Amino acid sequence: MTAASSDSSKRPFDSSLADPSPPAKLQRSSEPDPAPAENADGAPGGGEAAGEGSEAMAGVRNPRAQRYLVAVEYIGTRFSGSQQQPNQRTVVGVLEEAFHRFIGQPVSIFCSSRTDAGVHALSNVCHVDVERISKRKPGEVLPPHEPGVVKRAVNHFLQRNEGDIMVTDVRCVAPDFHARYKALERTYHYRLLSGPEPPSVFEKNSAWHIPEDLDIEAMKANSPMRTLDELTVTEVFPFMFFPSSLERSEMESSDGSLVYSRTADLESSGKRFDGSCTSSGKSESDEGREFGKRLRHRCFVVTARARSFLYHQVRLMVGLLKSVGTGNLTTADVERILNAKAVTAAPPMAPACGLYLANVKYDDLCV
Repeated sequence: MTAASSDSSKRPFDSSLADPSPPAKLQRSSEPDPAPAENADGAPGGGEAAGEGSEAMAGVRNPRAQRYLVAVEYIGTRFSGSQQQPNQRTVVGVLEEAFHRFIGQPVSIFCSSRTDAGVHALSNVCHVDVERISKRKPGEVLPPHEPGVVKRAVNHFLQRNEGDIMVTDVRCVAPDFHARYKALERTYHYRLLSGPEPPSVFEKNSAWHIPEDLDIEAMKANSPMRTLDELTVTEVFPFMFFPSSLERSEMESSDGSLVYSRTADLESSGKRFDGSCTSSGKSESDEGREFGKRLRHRCFVVTARARSFLYHQVRLMVGLLKSVGTGNLTTADVERILNAKAVTAAPPMAPACGLYLANVKYDDLCV
Protein backbone atom coordinates (compact mmCIF):
# COMPACT_ATOMS: atom_id res chain seq x y z
CA MET A 1 0.00 0.00 0.00
CA THR A 2 1.23 3.45 -0.79
CA ALA A 3 1.95 6.21 1.64
CA ALA A 4 -1.15 8.00 0.37
CA SER A 5 -2.94 6.93 3.55
CA SER A 6 -1.29 9.91 5.22
CA ASP A 7 -3.87 12.08 3.41
CA SER A 8 -6.81 10.29 5.02
CA SER A 9 -7.34 13.13 7.48
CA LYS A 10 -8.03 15.54 4.66
CA ARG A 11 -11.56 16.46 3.69
CA PRO A 12 -13.07 13.83 1.32
CA PHE A 13 -13.89 14.78 -2.25
CA ASP A 14 -17.37 16.32 -2.47
CA SER A 15 -19.12 14.72 -5.46
CA SER A 16 -21.80 17.38 -5.56
CA LEU A 17 -19.08 19.65 -6.39
CA ALA A 18 -3.82 -18.13 -4.12
CA ASP A 19 -2.05 -21.36 -3.96
CA PRO A 20 1.30 -20.42 -5.57
CA SER A 21 2.03 -23.94 -6.89
CA PRO A 22 0.95 -24.43 -10.55
CA PRO A 23 -1.47 -27.24 -11.45
CA ALA A 24 -0.37 -30.36 -13.24
CA LYS A 25 -2.32 -29.65 -16.42
CA LEU A 26 -1.66 -27.31 -19.29
CA GLN A 27 -5.22 -27.00 -20.57
CA ARG A 28 -8.45 -26.36 -18.73
CA SER A 29 -10.35 -29.31 -17.34
CA SER A 30 -13.22 -30.54 -19.49
CA GLU A 31 -15.52 -30.59 -16.48
CA PRO A 32 -17.70 -27.49 -16.04
CA ASP A 33 -16.57 -25.01 -13.44
CA PRO A 34 -19.62 -23.39 -11.79
CA ALA A 35 -17.42 -20.83 -10.05
CA PRO A 36 -14.25 -20.07 -12.00
CA ALA A 37 -11.50 -19.84 -9.42
CA GLU A 38 -8.69 -18.47 -11.50
CA ASN A 39 -7.80 -16.60 -14.60
CA ALA A 40 -4.50 -16.92 -16.40
CA ASP A 41 -2.56 -15.62 -13.43
CA GLY A 42 -3.78 -16.07 -9.89
CA ALA A 43 -2.23 -14.08 -7.08
CA PRO A 44 0.45 -16.11 -5.32
CA GLY A 45 2.12 -15.37 -2.03
CA GLY A 46 -1.03 -15.26 0.08
CA GLY A 47 -3.28 -13.64 -2.50
CA GLU A 48 -5.35 -16.79 -2.94
CA ALA A 49 -5.98 -17.20 0.76
CA ALA A 50 -6.88 -13.55 1.11
CA GLY A 51 -9.24 -13.86 -1.83
CA GLU A 52 -11.07 -16.82 -0.29
CA GLY A 53 -11.68 -14.92 2.93
CA SER A 54 -12.94 -11.91 1.04
CA GLU A 55 -15.26 -14.01 -1.09
CA ALA A 56 -16.82 -15.47 2.06
CA MET A 57 -17.57 -11.95 3.24
CA ALA A 58 -19.21 -11.11 -0.08
CA GLY A 59 -22.38 -12.85 1.09
CA VAL A 60 -22.82 -10.35 3.93
CA ARG A 61 -24.63 -7.48 2.19
CA ASN A 62 -25.84 -4.17 3.51
CA PRO A 63 -29.46 -3.78 2.31
CA ARG A 64 -29.04 0.00 2.30
CA ALA A 65 -26.03 -0.07 -0.01
CA GLN A 66 -25.92 0.18 -3.79
CA ARG A 67 -23.84 -2.39 -5.62
CA TYR A 68 -21.73 -0.96 -8.46
CA LEU A 69 -19.91 -2.81 -11.21
CA VAL A 70 -16.62 -1.03 -11.88
CA ALA A 71 -14.30 -1.53 -14.86
CA VAL A 72 -10.65 -0.57 -14.35
CA GLU A 73 -7.47 -0.46 -16.40
CA TYR A 74 -4.02 -0.56 -14.83
CA ILE A 75 -0.30 -1.01 -15.45
CA GLY A 76 0.39 -4.39 -13.93
CA THR A 77 4.12 -3.84 -13.43
CA ARG A 78 3.28 -1.23 -10.79
CA PHE A 79 1.36 -3.68 -8.61
CA SER A 80 2.01 -6.90 -6.70
CA GLY A 81 -1.01 -8.50 -8.32
CA SER A 82 -4.69 -7.67 -8.05
CA GLN A 83 -5.64 -9.39 -4.77
CA GLN A 84 -5.06 -7.82 -1.36
CA GLN A 85 -1.73 -8.89 0.20
CA PRO A 86 -0.06 -7.78 3.43
CA ASN A 87 2.50 -5.00 3.00
CA GLN A 88 2.13 -5.01 -0.78
CA ARG A 89 0.65 -2.48 -3.20
CA THR A 90 -2.18 -4.24 -5.00
CA VAL A 91 -5.01 -3.26 -7.34
CA VAL A 92 -7.72 -4.09 -4.82
CA GLY A 93 -5.90 -2.25 -2.04
CA VAL A 94 -5.52 0.95 -4.07
CA LEU A 95 -9.15 0.84 -5.21
CA GLU A 96 -10.44 0.28 -1.68
CA GLU A 97 -8.38 3.21 -0.46
CA ALA A 98 -9.79 5.50 -3.18
CA PHE A 99 -13.38 4.46 -2.40
CA HIS A 100 -12.73 4.96 1.31
CA ARG A 101 -11.61 8.53 0.68
CA PHE A 102 -14.63 9.16 -1.52
CA ILE A 103 -17.39 7.90 0.80
CA GLY A 104 -15.62 8.20 4.15
CA GLN A 105 -15.98 4.55 5.16
CA PRO A 106 -14.19 1.29 4.28
CA VAL A 107 -15.43 -0.92 1.44
CA SER A 108 -14.57 -4.36 0.04
CA ILE A 109 -13.68 -4.80 -3.64
CA PHE A 110 -14.30 -8.12 -5.43
CA CYS A 111 -12.55 -8.62 -8.79
CA SER A 112 -13.81 -10.73 -11.66
CA SER A 113 -10.31 -11.96 -12.45
CA ARG A 114 -7.20 -12.27 -10.33
CA THR A 115 -4.11 -11.06 -12.13
CA ASP A 116 -0.58 -11.81 -11.02
CA ALA A 117 2.16 -9.24 -10.44
CA GLY A 118 3.19 -7.67 -13.73
CA VAL A 119 0.00 -8.59 -15.63
CA HIS A 120 -1.81 -5.56 -17.07
CA ALA A 121 -5.52 -4.95 -17.50
CA LEU A 122 -7.23 -3.15 -20.33
CA SER A 123 -10.48 -3.95 -18.56
CA ASN A 124 -10.73 -5.85 -15.31
CA VAL A 125 -14.11 -5.72 -13.60
CA CYS A 126 -15.02 -5.65 -9.93
CA HIS A 127 -18.02 -4.94 -7.77
CA VAL A 128 -18.36 -2.88 -4.61
CA ASP A 129 -21.20 -2.01 -2.23
CA VAL A 130 -21.48 1.68 -1.33
CA GLU A 131 -23.77 3.11 1.32
CA ARG A 132 -24.15 6.87 0.94
CA ILE A 133 -24.25 8.50 4.38
CA SER A 134 -25.00 12.19 4.83
CA LYS A 135 -22.00 14.23 5.95
CA ARG A 136 -24.27 16.87 7.48
CA LYS A 137 -26.52 14.41 9.33
CA PRO A 138 -24.49 11.36 10.34
CA GLY A 139 -26.60 8.21 10.20
CA GLU A 140 -28.92 9.53 7.49
CA VAL A 141 -28.82 7.37 4.37
CA LEU A 142 -29.06 9.30 1.11
CA PRO A 143 -30.02 8.07 -2.38
CA PRO A 144 -27.13 6.29 -4.14
CA HIS A 145 -24.63 8.25 -6.20
CA GLU A 146 -25.06 8.21 -9.96
CA PRO A 147 -22.48 5.96 -11.70
CA GLY A 148 -20.87 8.98 -13.38
CA VAL A 149 -20.31 10.62 -10.00
CA VAL A 150 -18.66 7.47 -8.65
CA LYS A 151 -16.36 7.27 -11.67
CA ARG A 152 -15.22 10.90 -11.44
CA ALA A 153 -14.78 10.87 -7.68
CA VAL A 154 -12.80 7.62 -7.47
CA ASN A 155 -10.59 8.66 -10.40
CA HIS A 156 -9.96 11.94 -8.60
CA PHE A 157 -8.30 10.06 -5.75
CA LEU A 158 -6.61 7.48 -7.97
CA GLN A 159 -4.91 10.22 -9.97
CA ARG A 160 -3.73 11.88 -6.75
CA ASN A 161 -2.02 8.57 -6.00
CA GLU A 162 0.35 7.06 -8.59
CA GLY A 163 -1.94 7.51 -11.61
CA ASP A 164 -1.27 3.97 -12.85
CA ILE A 165 -4.86 2.77 -12.46
CA MET A 166 -8.09 4.30 -13.73
CA VAL A 167 -11.81 3.57 -13.54
CA THR A 168 -13.14 3.36 -17.10
CA ASP A 169 -16.80 2.55 -16.46
CA VAL A 170 -19.30 2.25 -13.62
CA ARG A 171 -22.77 0.74 -13.62
CA CYS A 172 -25.43 0.02 -11.00
CA VAL A 173 -26.22 -3.68 -10.69
CA ALA A 174 -28.54 -5.86 -8.61
CA PRO A 175 -27.57 -6.64 -4.99
CA ASP A 176 -26.86 -10.29 -5.85
CA PHE A 177 -24.72 -9.56 -8.92
CA HIS A 178 -21.20 -10.93 -8.50
CA ALA A 179 -18.39 -9.71 -10.75
CA ARG A 180 -16.53 -13.00 -10.57
CA TYR A 181 -19.24 -15.67 -10.58
CA LYS A 182 -21.51 -13.97 -13.14
CA ALA A 183 -18.74 -13.62 -15.72
CA LEU A 184 -19.43 -15.69 -18.84
CA GLU A 185 -16.18 -15.12 -20.68
CA ARG A 186 -12.73 -13.65 -20.24
CA THR A 187 -10.41 -12.51 -23.01
CA TYR A 188 -6.65 -12.11 -22.72
CA HIS A 189 -4.14 -10.63 -25.13
CA TYR A 190 -0.46 -11.44 -25.08
CA ARG A 191 1.83 -9.07 -26.98
CA LEU A 192 5.13 -10.16 -28.57
CA LEU A 193 7.70 -8.05 -30.41
CA SER A 194 9.98 -9.84 -32.85
CA GLY A 195 13.22 -8.39 -34.21
CA PRO A 196 16.93 -7.98 -33.39
CA GLU A 197 16.58 -4.33 -32.30
CA PRO A 198 16.29 -3.91 -28.51
CA PRO A 199 12.81 -2.82 -27.42
CA SER A 200 12.00 0.80 -26.75
CA VAL A 201 12.02 1.93 -23.13
CA PHE A 202 8.27 2.46 -23.57
CA GLU A 203 7.81 -1.15 -24.66
CA LYS A 204 10.05 -3.19 -22.39
CA ASN A 205 7.39 -3.53 -19.69
CA SER A 206 4.47 -3.92 -22.09
CA ALA A 207 5.52 -6.82 -24.34
CA TRP A 208 7.81 -9.84 -24.59
CA HIS A 209 10.71 -9.07 -26.91
CA ILE A 210 11.86 -12.03 -29.03
CA PRO A 211 15.15 -11.30 -30.88
CA GLU A 212 14.56 -14.17 -33.35
CA ASP A 213 12.13 -14.15 -36.26
CA LEU A 214 8.81 -15.85 -35.50
CA ASP A 215 7.14 -18.22 -37.95
CA ILE A 216 3.51 -17.20 -37.51
CA GLU A 217 2.21 -19.95 -39.81
CA ALA A 218 3.88 -22.61 -37.67
CA MET A 219 2.45 -20.98 -34.56
CA LYS A 220 -1.06 -21.06 -36.02
CA ALA A 221 -0.70 -24.67 -37.17
CA ASN A 222 0.43 -25.84 -33.72
CA SER A 223 -2.02 -23.90 -31.58
CA PRO A 224 -2.52 -25.63 -28.19
CA MET A 225 -6.15 -24.45 -28.12
CA ARG A 226 -7.90 -27.65 -27.05
CA THR A 227 -10.70 -26.63 -24.65
CA LEU A 228 -10.42 -22.84 -25.06
CA ASP A 229 -13.08 -20.96 -27.03
CA GLU A 230 -10.37 -19.07 -28.92
CA LEU A 231 -6.61 -19.11 -29.18
CA THR A 232 -5.39 -17.11 -32.17
CA VAL A 233 -2.15 -15.48 -33.27
CA THR A 234 -2.46 -12.25 -35.25
CA GLU A 235 0.18 -9.93 -36.61
CA VAL A 236 -0.79 -6.32 -36.04
CA PHE A 237 0.75 -2.96 -36.71
CA PRO A 238 3.20 -2.23 -33.86
CA PHE A 239 1.14 0.41 -32.12
CA MET A 240 0.89 0.37 -28.34
CA PHE A 241 -2.74 -0.70 -28.36
CA PHE A 242 -4.79 -3.86 -28.84
CA PRO A 243 -7.43 -4.25 -31.55
CA SER A 244 -10.98 -5.09 -30.57
CA SER A 245 -12.79 -7.97 -32.26
CA LEU A 246 -14.28 -5.50 -34.75
CA GLU A 247 -10.91 -3.91 -35.46
CA ARG A 248 -9.28 -7.29 -35.89
CA SER A 249 -11.94 -8.32 -38.41
CA GLU A 250 -11.41 -5.09 -40.32
CA MET A 251 -7.67 -5.76 -40.45
CA GLU A 252 -8.17 -9.11 -42.19
CA SER A 253 -9.32 -9.76 -45.74
CA SER A 254 -11.80 -12.46 -46.74
CA ASP A 255 -9.00 -15.01 -47.25
CA GLY A 256 -7.60 -14.40 -43.77
CA SER A 257 -4.53 -12.45 -44.83
CA LEU A 258 -3.64 -9.33 -42.92
CA VAL A 259 -4.55 -5.94 -44.38
CA TYR A 260 -3.00 -2.76 -42.98
CA SER A 261 -4.09 0.77 -43.71
CA ARG A 262 -0.72 2.26 -42.73
CA THR A 263 1.24 0.91 -45.71
CA ALA A 264 3.72 3.78 -45.80
CA ASP A 265 4.66 3.26 -42.16
CA LEU A 266 5.18 -0.44 -42.72
CA GLU A 267 7.37 0.20 -45.70
CA SER A 268 9.48 2.60 -43.65
CA SER A 269 10.07 -0.18 -41.16
CA GLY A 270 11.90 -2.25 -43.79
CA LYS A 271 9.32 -5.04 -43.70
CA ARG A 272 6.70 -6.12 -46.22
CA PHE A 273 3.38 -7.64 -45.18
CA ASP A 274 4.87 -11.12 -45.36
CA GLY A 275 7.61 -10.05 -42.93
CA SER A 276 10.44 -10.37 -45.42
CA CYS A 277 13.11 -7.69 -45.56
CA THR A 278 12.98 -5.01 -48.25
CA SER A 279 16.49 -3.67 -47.74
CA SER A 280 18.15 -5.97 -50.34
CA GLY A 281 21.28 -6.16 -48.23
CA LYS A 282 21.74 -2.42 -47.89
CA SER A 283 22.79 -0.86 -44.63
CA GLU A 284 20.27 1.06 -42.52
CA SER A 285 21.73 4.38 -43.68
CA ASP A 286 21.38 3.31 -47.35
CA GLU A 287 17.68 2.66 -46.79
CA GLY A 288 17.17 6.35 -46.24
CA ARG A 289 15.88 5.86 -42.73
CA GLU A 290 15.62 9.13 -40.87
CA PHE A 291 18.35 9.61 -38.29
CA GLY A 292 17.14 8.82 -34.79
CA LYS A 293 14.06 6.95 -36.00
CA ARG A 294 13.70 3.42 -34.70
CA LEU A 295 13.21 0.37 -36.88
CA ARG A 296 9.87 -1.19 -36.04
CA HIS A 297 9.53 -4.69 -34.68
CA ARG A 298 7.07 -7.20 -36.01
CA CYS A 299 4.23 -7.27 -33.48
CA PHE A 300 2.15 -10.35 -32.73
CA VAL A 301 -0.87 -10.60 -30.44
CA VAL A 302 -1.97 -13.96 -29.03
CA THR A 303 -5.64 -13.82 -28.07
CA ALA A 304 -7.07 -16.37 -25.61
CA ARG A 305 -10.77 -16.50 -24.77
CA ALA A 306 -12.62 -18.82 -22.38
CA ARG A 307 -14.91 -18.79 -19.37
CA SER A 308 -12.02 -19.44 -17.01
CA PHE A 309 -8.32 -20.27 -17.09
CA LEU A 310 -5.93 -22.29 -15.01
CA TYR A 311 -3.11 -20.68 -13.08
CA HIS A 312 -0.55 -19.27 -15.57
CA GLN A 313 -2.32 -21.04 -18.45
CA VAL A 314 -2.07 -18.25 -21.03
CA ARG A 315 1.59 -17.55 -20.28
CA LEU A 316 2.41 -21.27 -20.54
CA MET A 317 0.66 -21.51 -23.91
CA VAL A 318 2.41 -18.40 -25.21
CA GLY A 319 5.75 -19.87 -24.13
CA LEU A 320 4.86 -22.98 -26.13
CA LEU A 321 3.87 -20.96 -29.19
CA LYS A 322 7.05 -18.90 -29.02
CA SER A 323 9.17 -22.05 -29.03
CA VAL A 324 7.25 -23.25 -32.08
CA GLY A 325 7.70 -19.89 -33.81
CA THR A 326 11.46 -19.90 -33.27
CA GLY A 327 11.80 -23.51 -34.44
CA ASN A 328 12.82 -24.90 -31.04
CA LEU A 329 9.77 -27.18 -30.98
CA THR A 330 8.27 -29.29 -33.74
CA THR A 331 4.69 -30.43 -34.28
CA ALA A 332 5.60 -33.77 -32.68
CA ASP A 333 7.01 -31.97 -29.64
CA VAL A 334 3.81 -29.96 -29.21
CA GLU A 335 1.63 -33.06 -29.41
CA ARG A 336 3.82 -34.85 -26.88
CA ILE A 337 3.59 -31.94 -24.44
CA LEU A 338 -0.18 -31.54 -24.83
CA ASN A 339 -0.86 -35.27 -24.56
CA ALA A 340 1.29 -35.49 -21.44
CA LYS A 341 -0.72 -32.61 -19.90
CA ALA A 342 2.34 -31.74 -17.83
CA VAL A 343 3.60 -28.25 -17.17
CA THR A 344 7.08 -29.61 -16.51
CA ALA A 345 7.25 -30.86 -20.11
CA ALA A 346 6.49 -27.42 -21.54
CA PRO A 347 9.09 -24.73 -22.29
CA PRO A 348 9.50 -21.80 -19.87
CA MET A 349 6.37 -19.69 -19.68
CA ALA A 350 6.18 -16.19 -21.10
CA PRO A 351 6.91 -13.24 -18.77
CA ALA A 352 4.01 -11.44 -17.12
CA CYS A 353 4.67 -8.04 -18.70
CA GLY A 354 3.22 -9.07 -22.09
CA LEU A 355 -0.11 -10.30 -20.73
CA TYR A 356 -3.24 -8.14 -20.68
CA LEU A 357 -6.70 -8.93 -19.38
CA ALA A 358 -8.69 -7.37 -22.20
CA ASN A 359 -12.36 -8.02 -21.52
CA VAL A 360 -14.82 -9.68 -19.15
CA LYS A 361 -18.22 -10.51 -20.62
CA TYR A 362 -21.53 -10.70 -18.79
CA ASP A 363 -24.97 -11.79 -19.96
CA ASP A 364 -27.11 -9.19 -18.22
CA LEU A 365 -26.09 -6.06 -16.32
CA CYS A 366 -29.59 -4.78 -15.57
CA VAL A 367 -30.41 -3.70 -12.02
